[in-house]
Amino acid sequence: MQVIKFEQTDAVGHIVLANPPKNLIASAFSNDLKQAVHEASESDIRVLLVRAEGPNFSQGGDVLDFLEKNTNQFRTFIAECNRSFRAIEALQVPTVAAVRGAAYGGAFELALACDFIVVADDAVFRCIEASVGSAPVAGAVQRLAERIGRSRAARYAMLCEPMSGVTAGQLGIATSVVPAEEVEAVALKFAQDLSTGPTRSYAAIRTLLKAWSGGGVPSADAVILDVTMALHNSEDARRGRTSRAEAIKEGIEPPKVVFTGR
Repeated sequence: MQVIKFEQTDAVGHIVLANPPKNLIASAFSNDLKQAVHEASESDIRVLLVRAEGPNFSQGGDVLDFLEKNTNQFRTFIAECNRSFRAIEALQVPTVAAVRGAAYGGAFELALACDFIVVADDAVFRCIEASVGSAPVAGAVQRLAERIGRSRAARYAMLCEPMSGVTAGQLGIATSVVPAEEVEAVALKFAQDLSTGPTRSYAAIRTLLKAWSGGGVPSADAVILDVTMALHNSEDARRGRTSRAEAIKEGIEPPKVVFTGR
């Protein structure tokens, strides 16, 4: 059974966790996620939405599956998961996670690999690894530290405290916090809006954020011209600037521009 699948509707790609109600992370999850991300990367999508079937985004790792693996097998499995998460981060389009219910362990890390998170107010994020004598292995510690600071990251990673969707919004982890029944609709609308935006501009902004993440403001400053100058003569830039110039002449607020991604 395929536990993760890739779908595309117009310019919006969907990676769907499709093994409800728990959507547990195990070998099949890793294999199918790798294939789904590969399909997404070779498609012509302009935004990626990561969502789940059933009541939970994912309750995390399948402990029984983990116990059957020796150290080398587990290392290979985790390395594959990391490669898929980093491949999502490496896409040249914006990424959105839609989270309801539980997002534990690796599922929390999968959401953190996305640019934006739309979360249910009663959802629960949780780093559970230290509670079983392990540690987050797919990016939660460093990505939480990047978003909410070292001390808060240490608190949630070490103490394994549950974090509600409301708290995630207050801390700046979640982009939008909505009632559970609205998560998919809000996330899809957000993704659709992004899919008609200036895709190349988004890619440049994501690159600058990655440079900043790796080396702070000096690293981003060092690449800013190389990253952004190609946008100057792009079709989208000409369309956007022309629309704005015409609006200024008429003394009106510039209308929303629908971009082509070129």
